[in-house]
Amino acid sequence: MDEHRKVREELAYWGKRIQERGLVVGPGGNTSARVGDVIYVKPSGFAFEQCTPDDYVGVSLEDGSTVFGSHKPTCEIWMHIACYQARPDIAAVVHTHPTYATGLASSGGELRAMFPDFVALLGRVPTLPYIAPAGRELADAVAKVIAKHDAALMSNHGAIAVGTTLREAYYRNELLEEAAKTLLAARLLGEPRFFTDEEITAVENMEAEDYRKALLKKKR
Repeated sequence: MDEHRKVREELAYWGKRIQERGLVVGPGGNTSARVGDVIYVKPSGFAFEQCTPDDYVGVSLEDGSTVFGSHKPTCEIWMHIACYQARPDIAAVVHTHPTYATGLASSGGELRAMFPDFVALLGRVPTLPYIAPAGRELADAVAKVIAKHDAALMSNHGAIAVGTTLREAYYRNELLEEAAKTLLAARLLGEPRFFTDEEITAVENMEAEDYRKALLKKKR
């Protein structure tokens, strides 16, 4: 099968997972995946559950022009392009609106390591102040943090994560929401206990985590 078609099928598959898991509502959120100098992105105004492989729009990484499809690309197209330009290893970008993670970011909170998966798959997660969606200002701000991190929260907006595959970028988004839920539960029940630097290093050096991380880099 043609690689471009494969990528669009992957986008449709993971898009439906995003909707099913409640990481977005209605037409919110957007995803993209790269094939050479083209990225395929979710069309503007479409809910993930509506999208077929042929609904995804091909866009030139060089100038943002449409090279495939009849729909308008997501209004966040420049944020996606900026992520790919910041890091050549990125092959997928997933932006969602997770309830708990967005609420945490919007209330001045931050996500810190409380369990091993967070360390292994997310590392440090910076939080950006609110910046109006869809513009170059947000794209530039996101690119600066994604240049050094695999995920970030955006106050009053949502979350973004990148990966070498859509699977990896998707699960990083899901883990952001799980981490926010865990933190909320800890605060309701007592005082949260975060990992120490030594504990973080120990997880980073686990061979088992290396194996699991490698599996996420395989396509579905």
